[in-house]
Amino acid sequence: MKKILSLLAIVIILGCGGQKNIIETNPDSIKPLVGNTEEQATRTASIVNSEVHNNISLEVIKSSLEYIASDELEGRNTGSEGIEKAAVFIENQFKTNNIKPYFETYRDSFNIKEIIGYNVIGYLEGNDPELKNEFVILGAHYDHIGTAKAVNGDVIANGANDDASGTVAVLEWAKYFSKTKSNKRSILFTLFSAEEMGLKGSEHLAKRLKKENLDLYTMINFEMIGVPRAEHEIMAYISGYEKSNMAEKLNAYGSAEMIGFFPKAKSFNLFMRSDNYPFYDAFKVPAHAISTFDFTNFDYYHHVDDEADKMDFNHMTNFINKMIPALEGMINAPTKVIKMDNE
Repeated sequence: MKKILSLLAIVIILGCGGQKNIIETNPDSIKPLVGNTEEQATRTASIVNSEVHNNISLEVIKSSLEYIASDELEGRNTGSEGIEKAAVFIENQFKTNNIKPYFETYRDSFNIKEIIGYNVIGYLEGNDPELKNEFVILGAHYDHIGTAKAVNGDVIANGANDDASGTVAVLEWAKYFSKTKSNKRSILFTLFSAEEMGLKGSEHLAKRLKKENLDLYTMINFEMIGVPRAEHEIMAYISGYEKSNMAEKLNAYGSAEMIGFFPKAKSFNLFMRSDNYPFYDAFKVPAHAISTFDFTNFDYYHHVDDEADKMDFNHMTNFINKMIPALEGMINAPTKVIKMDNE
């Protein structure tokens, strides 16, 4: 009788959607990607994504962003007490999710005159004996400008869209890959400081990694993804679109047209204005920024009202989840198929 009741209970649970919950709460049971073809890797990545991606929840994204963009962090100006709190938050996220430091500690420190800045770097080794020697970098900057012109007595420039949104995305992908262990190549999750001072943090790290002869395949920097574009526009755009075939490949891996061309990107010089550029400059490999901010859909760039309550968390959650199969396809491709256009 007990066996019959147990079986009935299982049937009832599955009938009520319990199977989804079982999958979501057991991501570690999913096996790493196998196979030698790009098609198989992409197909397997899509299966992994469908079973695990719901662990990346709106509530967690909202909670993380609300803290990083809170008044307590005082606008995260490089060298401030506020950005130190942000760095500790990022380090704790890495520790909690078994992301190791790439250097002796998570911090890559540098000086700008009397100011000490810190990039925060997490490292996840690839699961393929050969491809793990190649690296993909996923990055965003966690600093902001500190204060801005006062509005109703508020002077704190919280930087929710710029770039707490990208920072949270990178942390969520770090958590995802640490659970699924679905990365054949090694990944560096890089959160940059001093972006607002002229890309100083990313410039320092790119030169350091180049000096150490890191085998860098690709780098993507995620810049201001907290608000959606107009309905008739593609979800996101990539800077330096014409410099490589990255957009084409990411869309193919993700089985959707997610990443497109932004006509004004060149006139605004966006390729050279974000933390991707020092890696392109040092390594001469595909290194781009991806954004959903196009200068028409958000009025609070470097403004005190760039706050968490202005973010569209449904859009952020959707974007972060949709990018997973695209990132997995890139990270697990058997050869370096994303190339500069002049190759």
